[in-house]
Amino acid sequence: MNLTEGLTLELKRQVVDDIRKTVIAFANTDGGTIYVGIGNDGEIIGVREIDDEMLKISNMVRDTIKSDITLFVSCSSEEIDGKPVIKIVVNKGTESPYYLAVKGLRPEGVFVRQGASSVPATESAIRRMIRETDGDSYENMRSLNQDLTFDAAKKEFRERKVPFGVNQYKTLKIVNADGIYTNLGLLLSDQCVHTIKAAVFDGTTKAVFMDRREFDGSLLKQLNEIFEYISQYNKIRAEYTGLHRVDKRDYPEEALREALLNSLVHRDYGYSASTLISIFDDRIEFISVGGLVKGISINDMMLGVSMTRNENLAHIFYRLTLIEAYGTGVPKILRSYDDYPKKPSFEASENAFKTTLPNKNIENGQNLLSEKEQIVIDLAAREKEISRKDVEETLKVSQTMSGRIIKHLVNKGILRVVGGGKSTRYIAVK
Repeated sequence: MNLTEGLTLELKRQVVDDIRKTVIAFANTDGGTIYVGIGNDGEIIGVREIDDEMLKISNMVRDTIKSDITLFVSCSSEEIDGKPVIKIVVNKGTESPYYLAVKGLRPEGVFVRQGASSVPATESAIRRMIRETDGDSYENMRSLNQDLTFDAAKKEFRERKVPFGVNQYKTLKIVNADGIYTNLGLLLSDQCVHTIKAAVFDGTTKAVFMDRREFDGSLLKQLNEIFEYISQYNKIRAEYTGLHRVDKRDYPEEALREALLNSLVHRDYGYSASTLISIFDDRIEFISVGGLVKGISINDMMLGVSMTRNENLAHIFYRLTLIEAYGTGVPKILRSYDDYPKKPSFEASENAFKTTLPNKNIENGQNLLSEKEQIVIDLAAREKEISRKDVEETLKVSQTMSGRIIKHLVNKGILRVVGGGKSTRYIAVK
């Protein structure tokens, strides 16, 4: 018998904790055999109280290694040179990566075989093993982080009166059949590593930043915070029919909601890039990574055809009444612009998807009113006619600024000039 340690053979003088690492390494690689009672130089030492030691090994394998590896490990006694030794045969497992329960799915808990050594696996190797075992669906894969908390998710479920606890974790696919957190659990957890980045720009290009924010934590927390943030920039504008004022928001709330939900439900979380939201004077853009699901075109999507990349996440959003039914988001966005000539646009590349919502209070760039302009129009509607001095005093601005505001409103056809010189007045256009 060749008793030289190598890729598939390990020798131990006695039962020690390090046996766990070797079992894991063999199961994650190509299998192997461990002999207990033989020195690493091949010296046959033997094992006293062999039944007790075999029971200790069985308990160690069962209690300290995840996922359940017992079906792939057999433990028996042999006699070599007249001395009893323990033979542990480890087959390559079907649910790699196996890992030390106390360390989790991290390099310090996952081991592979390199030559005659059991070494920590790299994060990329761990991800590869997860993908090979769990498939390509990100949300169904085991999460690398198993130390998860769900404070934000519990709050959202509680407020919507939907049960959320350990009993629901398996049903919702937050944990798998072995009770291990999936990536869906990671997305809902307070430790979610995926973020949303939002930026507000001055004008219609990305030349000048006005504000930028990054939102992290549970996707449910991000969803609430980013919607509140966007709403701050969904301004109410005044539109006049004669002297009657009608207040209209820049963007239909339903369109904002659906565009945001779509960017979260359909993005590919296998990429680390953030979801991007850009707010301009004339539009809002939502960009999520991953492109369209294979087999679906933009024309299909416009008709309401839907293939969900993250089916379990979509199901949770449905349970929380955040979405009504699959495939309804884009038609809802389009319907909310039925009364506006410029329609939302949808663009897809191989690795990204963009939804653009136009500002409904801008038509050819002419109807965008600032807060000060709206105050001046209200003043003109009340007083029938106003002077530059009235504007200056009402707004508490300089003579130059008041003149500039009036000029803008005249150029937009909202105010009309009456008279001239010192008696110049302005009236609202009926």
